[in-house]
Amino acid sequence: MSDQHVFAVLEAPRRTWAVASVHGEADSLRILHEELYGHLQPHDNLVYLGNLLGRSGAVADTIHELLMFRRAFLARDGADVGDVVYLRGSQEEMWQKMLQIQFAPNPREVLAWMEENGVGSTLAVYGATMRDAFQAADGGHLRLSQWTAGLRDRIRAVDGHNALMSSLRRAAYTRDNTLLFVNTGIDVSRPLSEQTDSFWWGGRDFEFIDAPYAGFRRLVRGYDHRHRGVVIKETTVTLDGGCGFGGPLVAGCFGPRGEMLEMIEV
Repeated sequence: MSDQHVFAVLEAPRRTWAVASVHGEADSLRILHEELYGHLQPHDNLVYLGNLLGRSGAVADTIHELLMFRRAFLARDGADVGDVVYLRGSQEEMWQKMLQIQFAPNPREVLAWMEENGVGSTLAVYGATMRDAFQAADGGHLRLSQWTAGLRDRIRAVDGHNALMSSLRRAAYTRDNTLLFVNTGIDVSRPLSEQTDSFWWGGRDFEFIDAPYAGFRRLVRGYDHRHRGVVIKETTVTLDGGCGFGGPLVAGCFGPRGEMLEMIEV
């Protein structure tokens, strides 16, 4: 797979807006979009930092809001389809695993872990439940394969949903290597091309990064497993205000040199 299907490259020098984890909070996303639209300037980039899905019961409304705002964003003068990027977060990674659960050696254990982490609200969008998933797992490999095939069919039947999920990228960076955007974390001992699950599960050492990674001036993430709020440091920024866990949804605007220009919190 080529890098362009794994990472998104943002044009530079430009301003770049980054939206923290949404976790299916459609109302917060709608309010943020309304305010964000008035702050946009020509040729701005827009990056959603993953965890768009999960936890809230408004996942369908969240996806609809993302698609509608993308349309409005691209309708602006000078906007290009490459200016809007969606990252894969831990919720989206779990969702992809759900669609391949028949290949898991221990599907029931994996399903139980997914249920604890909020994937059931995404299943509900497509008329399925965790109970359905467990029953399919009890029926064996063939039954589970049939169940996931039916789930994929239902996703494809909803306009725009499959296209959105297919467009997810593992990370995004500006063409001039000023900014690197990730969901949760990164393993600084490995080059970008060798990062795997660190993007979704490796954020516990993010706060200790005190030097530029791989030539990037600043690293920006949208989710902190420990829920410690927005943290702005010289080389790292955590934008997670706790949306989906009782906190606000946050978006930050970064300048061409990686500086934080403004922040919206709703």
